[in-house]
Formats: sequence, structure tokens, C-alpha cells
Amino acid sequence: MDAHITSRHFKAHETLLEYSENAVLQLSHYYDGIIRADVTLSFEKTRKSTKVVEVRLSVHNAVLVGIAKTEDFFKSVDEAVAKVLAQLKKYKSKIKGKDRVRVRIVRGKIAV
Repeated sequence: MDAHITSRHFKAHETLLEYSENAVLQLSHYYDGIIRADVTLSFEKTRKSTKVVEVRLSVHNAVLVGIAKTEDFFKSVDEAVAKVLAQLKKYKSKIKGKDRVRVRIVRGKIAV
């Protein structure tokens, strides 16, 4: 899985970058068919300076998106990853229910 992290209109601290990368990479424990993960860190221009994190996972035939807005980047990363994890579990169960051979093909276990 490729993980790409982008910070918009500011330079993110190294600990925040590592934390968000590790959080996204842990999603591969739940499903091996994740192709790419994009994390976008940004500010929302309000009085309290809300931090926004968007996590996009590209899987076979779908894109899963989780957006979280809180007062802290670390909390936002955790919430966005939790939202995407719920979608990922639903996607995985839906694919398993339809066709087990296609799941194995996506994971690379069976040659087509």
C-alpha cells in the first residue's frame, strides 16, 4: 500500500506526519487489497481554527473516504481512520459475500 500525506497551507510537524502514516498503514491489517491511501491535513478558517483530516483509500472498484473535524490533528486522524475502517469492514464483508474467488484475485493469491 502506498501512503501519501499532504498538508495544505502549512508545514506539518514530523510527529504528525509519522502518526498519520502509521494510523493509515495499520488499516492493511484488516484488508490486504488497499492500493493507495491519501491523507490530507488542513485548517478550516474559523474562530477556533478547526483541524480537518481527510483519508481516502483506493481499493478494488471503490474509493473509501473519511473526513473528521476537531480541535486537534491527532484526534482528527483517529476519527477519520475509524470512519474509513468501518467502511472498509463493510466493503470487505460485501465482497466476501459475493464472490470469494474475486477476493483472492484482488489479494494476489490466485493468478487469473
